[in-house]
Amino acid sequence: MPHITCLVLEGCLFSGTAGLMDAFGIANLWQQAVDGKDAQPLFKSDIVTVDGRTVSAHGGITIQSRRSIADVDQTDVILVPPLLPNVGPPPKRMDAVLAWLVDQHRIQTRVAALCTGTFILAETGLLDGKKATTNWQYARMFRRRYPRVHLQPEKVMTEDAGLICTGAATSFFQLALYLIDHFGSADLARSCAKALLVDPNRASQAPYAILDLPRDHGDAGVLQAQRLMEKDYAAPLVIDEIARQVGISPRHFKRRFKQAIGETPLGYLQRVRIEAAKIKLERSKAPVSEITWQIGYADSSSFCRLFKKTTGLSPRDYRERFSRPQAS
Repeated sequence: MPHITCLVLEGCLFSGTAGLMDAFGIANLWQQAVDGKDAQPLFKSDIVTVDGRTVSAHGGITIQSRRSIADVDQTDVILVPPLLPNVGPPPKRMDAVLAWLVDQHRIQTRVAALCTGTFILAETGLLDGKKATTNWQYARMFRRRYPRVHLQPEKVMTEDAGLICTGAATSFFQLALYLIDHFGSADLARSCAKALLVDPNRASQAPYAILDLPRDHGDAGVLQAQRLMEKDYAAPLVIDEIARQVGISPRHFKRRFKQAIGETPLGYLQRVRIEAAKIKLERSKAPVSEITWQIGYADSSSFCRLFKKTTGLSPRDYRERFSRPQAS
C-alpha cells in the first residue's frame, strides 16, 4: 500500500494537500468498487508537522497532527506544501525540514512540491541541475534565487530523479492523477479524473500566465522603451526608431534591452501584443481578424500561429476557456 506523507507547515496553503488527500480517498473508493468492498485501500495518507504539534495554515485553518517528521521512518511520497503570500528563503527553523527532505530522497523517497513549495525543495539543493516548475507568477523570482535549477515555468508538472514539482494552485490535481496512475492504473486515474472534473491532459500553464513586465532592472533607457511599446503596441513600431527615441544607438539598444529584460525588443513587443489580444478575447466578441488589426498585426494567420505558440491555445480556444463565465 503506497504511503503518502503530507507535510504541513505554519502558514502554508492547505488546499492542495487537502485536495490530494481527497483524490486519494476517491481512488480508494473506486478501487473498492472494482475489487469489492472488502478490498484493501490503495493509498494510505497522513499528516505530519515539524514537531508533531498543531499548526495554523493560511487563513487560520487549524491542522492537527500526532506525528512529527522525526516519526517518519519510511514513506513512498512526501508532499511539500506552498507558502504564500510571502515567498522568501525558509527561516532557520526550516533547517530540520530541509535536512529531512534530503535524507528521505537519499533513501529513494519521492518528494513532490506543490506550487511555491518548489522554493522549499530548491532550498535543499536537490533540484540543482534538474528540471522543475513552479507557480508561473514567481518564475522570475525563482530563477534569480536558484539559477542552477532548469526551470520550465510553462509546465504544469515535472519529475526529475524522483523530485516532482507542480505549477500554480490546482496543478496538484495533475499530481494526484499521476500518482494514481503510477501506483494504481491508467483506468483508475481516468475514472478519478472524471469524478473530479479534471482535464487529465493539461500539461501547460502558459494559457493562464499573465504578462510579467520586469521594471526593476535599473536601466532608465530600457524602461522608457518598454513604456513606449506598451503604450503604442498597435502602431507600426520599428525597433531602431524606438532606440533613437530613447537616445540609444540601435546596436547598443538591442544588447542593453536583452541584458535588462532577458529577451529581444521584438520578442518583448510580441508578448505585449499577445497580452493585449488575450484581454480583448476575454472581454469582447470581436472577430479574431479585427483583434489582429487592433493589436498591430496585418495577417490573421501569422497572428494565430504566434498566439498558439505563446499560449498553447488558438485564439478561439482561448476565448472559449477564459471569456466571462455564464450561468446556463
